[in-house]
Amino acid sequence: MTSSTEKAAVPNPAPGSDFQPDPLTQRVQATWTSGDFGRIAEGYERGAAEFIARLGLGAGETVLDVACGTGNLSLPAARAGASVTGIDIAPNLIAQAETNAASEGLRIAFEVGDAERLPYSDGAFQTVVTMFGAMFAARPERASAELLRATRSGGRIVMANWTPTGFVGEMLKTTVRFAPAPAGIPSPLLWGTEEAVRERLGPATKSLAFARRLITFEYPMGPGEVVDYFRLWYGPTLRAFGTLDETGREGLRRELERLWTDHNLATDGTTRVVSEYLEVVADVK
Repeated sequence: MTSSTEKAAVPNPAPGSDFQPDPLTQRVQATWTSGDFGRIAEGYERGAAEFIARLGLGAGETVLDVACGTGNLSLPAARAGASVTGIDIAPNLIAQAETNAASEGLRIAFEVGDAERLPYSDGAFQTVVTMFGAMFAARPERASAELLRATRSGGRIVMANWTPTGFVGEMLKTTVRFAPAPAGIPSPLLWGTEEAVRERLGPATKSLAFARRLITFEYPMGPGEVVDYFRLWYGPTLRAFGTLDETGREGLRRELERLWTDHNLATDGTTRVVSEYLEVVADVK
């Protein structure tokens, strides 16, 4: 697939290239290439499409989806007529995104790359979006600088970030209690606070708008099975369990099952859980 978006002189790092990511980048990539995030993303496709619908994208509008995963935002943006580029650090997710786009006959330029080192020229996109993606970059100061750099003057950055007090925020905090992140890496949940977003994006924007939104996870299985599902397929959960001994694994599983059970709204043997996120719309100077 090709894109008319102007590229920067530095090529995007790709499998087989001479580019050697640093240890933090390697850690992020290892997390998201483990498991199969596509299976998790299916659980909130509807909410992702609603997120894109609120943007009112115009025909031909240039859109960059950062940490695009399997295309939950890229696909509905392309269906709306936008000219879409999607980038993700995990090659396996990019492969799935390409397959998903091809199945609908959508022309989207997908490629492997790092949110901290976007391979696009300054101001290449009118709209830059990221849903539960760029918030997981190990160095938020680099990620925020790249989001701003890739957005043209007068354009917008639109983010969906898990809040610390929402369901996924609680799940991530529970996981970290058992399997702490390396020292020096800020919590990704800071992106779900207005204070951190203002600090990271505010100085380069004309305006910042915030809205607390809800998104629903829907899975055709009970809460206990959902925990097993996440343990198999969701990179952060899979990796956390892999660092623990048997006692730690049992403790984490018990806490996660309690969390999913307590928040489950379904009464028919399936799981339906609602989680809060912070929607950010930043108008770039």
